[in-house]
Order: sequence, then C-alpha cells, then structure tokens
Amino acid sequence: MTIKQSIYLKPLELADAEAMLVLRLSNQAFLQPVDPVRPDNFLTLEGQQEHILLGIQKQAEAASYPFGIMLEQQLIGRIELSNVIRGPLQNANVGYFLDRAHQGNGYVSEAVRLVTAYAFEQLDLHRLQAGVMPRNTSSIRVLERTGFRQEGLALRYLKINGVWEDHLLFALTAEEYKS
Repeated sequence: MTIKQSIYLKPLELADAEAMLVLRLSNQAFLQPVDPVRPDNFLTLEGQQEHILLGIQKQAEAASYPFGIMLEQQLIGRIELSNVIRGPLQNANVGYFLDRAHQGNGYVSEAVRLVTAYAFEQLDLHRLQAGVMPRNTSSIRVLERTGFRQEGLALRYLKINGVWEDHLLFALTAEEYKS
C-alpha cells in the first residue's frame, strides 16, 4: 500500500541556501529548458544566498512571497507569488519548480493550492496569473487541475534559456477561488 505524504510551504530563509543549491545543481539539466539564463554565480552558495536575501527583502516590501516546498524536512522545490501589485489590480504571478525526483506525486498541485489559499485568504489578492510555455504540458495540467483558466497566448513573453518564448497565460480570481 502506498501512502502519499503531504507537502507544506515554508518561507525561504538564508539557512535554506545550501539545500536550494543542492536542489538547483541536481536539477540543472532538467530545469534549463524552462528557466531564464541566470547570473554566473547563481549556482553557487553565494548566489543562492543572494537570491534568498533578495526574496526576503521583496517579502518585507510586500512585493513577492517566496516559499520552499517541503516534504517532511526536505526542500523539494520552490513556489513564489511575485510581482505583487496592489491598488485596483490586486494581482500576483505564480511560479514554481519541483525536484525531478518528486515529479508525478501531486506535490506541485498541492503547493499551488496552498499558495493560492495564502494569496486569497491572507494577502487578500483578487487575481493570480501564471505563464507557461505551450510545450510544458505537465505545468499546464497543474494549473488546470488547481482551477486556473487559460486566457490566451502571449507571444515572446519571457526570455527562457536565452530565447524569447511564447507563453500561455492562465489566471484565477478570488471569485472563482471561492466558488
């Protein structure tokens, strides 16, 4: 009998830099096709410390909320509410990645559900959106499974792995979340 373990989200701290570096290094080839080009020092302990410190600073400014995806005490991924905009828009972007070794267990869907609840119930946001390359079918399934709806195609939306890539745009509003 297989028992699925639950994940939880934890705000990233400087102490997570080493575990994040190990996670990034072990998934470098897996993530490269869907990741932007990073600074030269990104895959170093110092680079991960800088990245986490920047996330902590942006969280203090209420502009971004980065979380580690945790399975028991192990960091297995990252999810973030970024580019938080207040005022009449009340919007944030959702982005995530998960260790390749933990794919296919529903952990990303659960992480998206948790961060969505946080966004709507704690941050009182009105809208979440996510962009996904059309060939990233597993991420598209995650967003559809968690209630996001496709809104359209944004041409040359993000520079991924050195190339301007089209992205399907997905969104979820507070009204849809509550229904």
